[in-house]
Amino acid sequence: MKKTISLLLMLSLIFISAQEQTYSDKEFQQKLDSIKAEGNLLYSMENASWNSSDLLNKNKKVRDIAGNYLTYKSNDTVKTVFLNKDQDLVVAEYSFKNNLKNAVKENFTQRKLNDRETNLKTVREKIIPQLSEPKYEVGTPKDYTLNIIIIPFNEGYKTYLIPGTSQSGIIPFGNDYLFYSDKEGKISSSKRFHSRLIPTMTAMAGEGTMTMTTHSHLRTNPFISATDICTFKLYAPLTTLDEFSVYSPALGVYMKYNYKKDILEKTTKP
Repeated sequence: MKKTISLLLMLSLIFISAQEQTYSDKEFQQKLDSIKAEGNLLYSMENASWNSSDLLNKNKKVRDIAGNYLTYKSNDTVKTVFLNKDQDLVVAEYSFKNNLKNAVKENFTQRKLNDRETNLKTVREKIIPQLSEPKYEVGTPKDYTLNIIIIPFNEGYKTYLIPGTSQSGIIPFGNDYLFYSDKEGKISSSKRFHSRLIPTMTAMAGEGTMTMTTHSHLRTNPFISATDICTFKLYAPLTTLDEFSVYSPALGVYMKYNYKKDILEKTTKP
């Protein structure tokens, strides 16, 4: 019986090992390019949310009547709109292009929500209560937040949760989630990219500045994630870091991303 179990275990390990080495160099890079594109999309939306919030806070007249906001992509523009307290009117609209900090257009004329904004608002309202269900294990450590990004996907939506922090000198990798839902916002499946929060220090007292950082992924999530890229692009400009890497035990390689060059590639060392 023990020999049978050992043989089955060996065959299982061989099968898993074979599965882990099925990517040609071309296929591997195509996978990385797809992840990078998704990471850049997430970044463009969260960057717009960050900068529009800063702009709104400087406008006391609108700030006092604004409530929740929605961010979405329209052609080559990313828009963030702020709703009034009753959430039935748009009271401020900021448009961004090319990930700039300054809006290319600001509009403070109050108007009704368009169809896209109404659908996004409805889906968001349906999704958020579901995130508290115990099976998803969504939590936020002290001094950190979770930011929500919703993007259309097939006939439904993808909802990302990425961590945020106001602490200086930290890049909050990890504690990130992805939820798939139908067009009404009912969650059908979910994925957690990391098992925990990975607060990465960008400077060590008395040891100078850091130029590189790396972390490992679980075998169940062998590739660098779009959330990794988004988080790094948000926080790296506040540090001296230009790039970071992820080690994949399942694939036996590092994947390194440089945000200034927007290059994601496979490498044998960080």
